[in-house]
Amino acid sequence: MPKHPVIRLKPREGRRVLSGAPWIFSNEIVMDAPAKALAPGTLVNAQTADGRALGTGYFNSKSLIAARLLDPVPDAEIGDAFFSSHLARALARRAQLYQDHFYRLVHAEGDGLPGLTIDRFADVCVAQVTTAGMEALTGPMLGALDEVVAPKHVILRNDAPSRTLEGLEQTVTVGAGEMLSRIPVVENGIRYFADPAAGQKTGWYFDQRDNRVFITRLARGRTVLDCYCHTGGFAILAAAHGAEETVGIDTSAAALSLADEAAAANGITGRCKFVKADVFTELERLAAAKQVFDIVIADPPPFVKSRKDLEAGARAYRKLARLAATVTASNGYLLLASCSHNMPRDRFEQECAIGIARAGRQASLIRAAGAGADHPVHPMLPETAYLKTLVYALD
Repeated sequence: MPKHPVIRLKPREGRRVLSGAPWIFSNEIVMDAPAKALAPGTLVNAQTADGRALGTGYFNSKSLIAARLLDPVPDAEIGDAFFSSHLARALARRAQLYQDHFYRLVHAEGDGLPGLTIDRFADVCVAQVTTAGMEALTGPMLGALDEVVAPKHVILRNDAPSRTLEGLEQTVTVGAGEMLSRIPVVENGIRYFADPAAGQKTGWYFDQRDNRVFITRLARGRTVLDCYCHTGGFAILAAAHGAEETVGIDTSAAALSLADEAAAANGITGRCKFVKADVFTELERLAAAKQVFDIVIADPPPFVKSRKDLEAGARAYRKLARLAATVTASNGYLLLASCSHNMPRDRFEQECAIGIARAGRQASLIRAAGAGADHPVHPMLPETAYLKTLVYALD
């Protein structure tokens, strides 16, 4: 008698899961009355139509991705030992990559823990749970995190809009220790600050770490404009590595306040200026004033939050590329990024190229990159490689 309820694929369905992908979509599953009656997040055994075992996962009949596999073995025990094993492996991999304890510790499917991300800031961990299945497993997850990492504070930033698709509320709570509103972040030898309780995502974006380093190689003695600068990731590193002047633009006064603190902490206040403004409006103003910068960075929030937003988002990326290219100096550099899961890489590259051309500029693509190694991608889920960062040399 199986320990977990069984869900079955329809005949001739499940091509991707049979090839090793951990997702099963709702239209691939026999959604009979027993399946629909399962509580969201229930652990299940997944099988093919002819009874072949696919493994243990969690199930939500109301979600487009109805099942996410956790273990290739049916009736697997998903508890403290399961999470301890996965967290220990994730920690060991990061320890080989980074000397300081500031990184993404868990990156969902890339670390075998779908629906969970954890960013580590030394003795603070900020976790985001986005699925009903992982929500039901929060207890053993927190227990294993305490055993493997032993952070003093754990903040559960369960406020991602995607939680509504799983029937979950948006909350920010404490998993251990205290709620914190300001913590230090050490990255690439620079001291920054983040707000893990109310800042964007977990308060910081580790995914652009390597791309920030690349920009610093170009920045010495140059002027830099950092659009959507958040708490100053690109701008402050560039200034610390010899940029003549950096200007950051963002709409969040709270984020800009933390950027100002970071500039002061690194002794570069005189070379950093942060402006509260809408980026499109400010770029149009700068273009009208014919003001240009040697390096322009535009790393916006997602313009394509769902598939229905694709065309509108594509137009926004195209416009951003045009305006950013307009304020990039002759023989300058332009970085354009998209963190939209639903924006395909080839379409993003196309829209950026069109935008740059409409600015009347000639460009050479000198770097096409994604997130750092602490954001591993499941090899059968290429769409989870969400970050697309392009660097152009302009005429």
